[in-house]
Amino acid sequence: MTRWAGHCHSCFRVVPAGSGCYNAGIMTGGDKQSVVTRRRFLALAGAGAAACCLRGNVFAAGAPAGELHEASFYEPLAGGRIRCTLCPRGCVVPEGGRGYCRVRENRGGKYYSLVYGRPCALNLDPIEKKPFFHVYPGSKAFSLATVGCNICCKFCQNWDISQASPEDVTPAYKSPEEIAVSARKSGARTMAFTYTEPVVFAEYVRDCAAAGKKEGIESVMVSNGFITGDALKSMLPVLKAVKIDLKSFSQEFYADVCGGQLQPVLDTLKRLAGAGVWFEIVVLLVPSMNDGAAEIKKMSGWVVQELGQDVPVHFSRFHPQYKMRNIAQTPLETLQRARRLAMEAGLKFVYIGNVPGEEGQHTLCPACKSVLIRRYQYSILENNIAGGLCKSCKAKIPGVWE
Repeated sequence: MTRWAGHCHSCFRVVPAGSGCYNAGIMTGGDKQSVVTRRRFLALAGAGAAACCLRGNVFAAGAPAGELHEASFYEPLAGGRIRCTLCPRGCVVPEGGRGYCRVRENRGGKYYSLVYGRPCALNLDPIEKKPFFHVYPGSKAFSLATVGCNICCKFCQNWDISQASPEDVTPAYKSPEEIAVSARKSGARTMAFTYTEPVVFAEYVRDCAAAGKKEGIESVMVSNGFITGDALKSMLPVLKAVKIDLKSFSQEFYADVCGGQLQPVLDTLKRLAGAGVWFEIVVLLVPSMNDGAAEIKKMSGWVVQELGQDVPVHFSRFHPQYKMRNIAQTPLETLQRARRLAMEAGLKFVYIGNVPGEEGQHTLCPACKSVLIRRYQYSILENNIAGGLCKSCKAKIPGVWE
């Protein structure tokens, strides 16, 4: 068992104890763990390799012959190394190494996805659970995920799979066509790529969504938004909607709590707005860390100015999870204040999440203020939208409706 020492200050890569990053070699403390075979580690150390997330020379366990999938987003470098172009980390990976996400490996100068066709979670969920409040209300989403993530949130509720490696699970191989047929047979209106981070299994997302279209199934993605512009552009044609988790409006929070960066996520949101793709934003409010009035005002003002007033924003209650079990859940008053401040900034659709029965779960008509959709947790109690219009005043309501 090798303990990874921490993250490089320059590029946020995880590096093993005693080694350095290709770019800087400056590390800060961390506690991320990963398994490396002893023989592989000694060989790499003996060769003087300074690896980014070096792992064993193993592909996804049990992958059928011919099913290993070459990654779409990388460029070759000298000496057999590659640079990943999927997310803003731009991991430089040597032969036999893996990127930060642990699910992509360099073999012979080619980069491969180790999780293509390997969903570790399959479930039928209400679309409201994602949450999407302006996408086919009351419908079901055939939800799936593989292991892996390109950031490491200390409050992650699905850390057992998001921070896992391909060797940690042994799911059966399922082709995109099999996934699409399963989704149709389940009665789902959409497929949802969710639970972990769909960016790290982008090729599988793209192919499953394309197969879904042939079966009459739309696709949505639940993401942290930490993705390059080119990779996002390649995925949008097969996606009906995207939900972005905006962790905070502070780079310090992103770096210290999530091991990520804020600006690339803001860039993703602006690209979504420019592409005309429906998207919603979720902000998990962690007490005393990202819930200050000044930050909420700044964030809301930015959304109005850069993305528009119609973008739904969900402020969700934090519950103690993973490495942040010593922090109490978010007070309801904090959520209500955030909603009020966001609406005062000009946002028309602002919601409160993870609080069943709270009136902030309902959708109101911005024109006549009547209740358009009344919700209790994930259930639709009342729907007064017809053909995308308010039944009372006929105002157009933005979203993806039947």
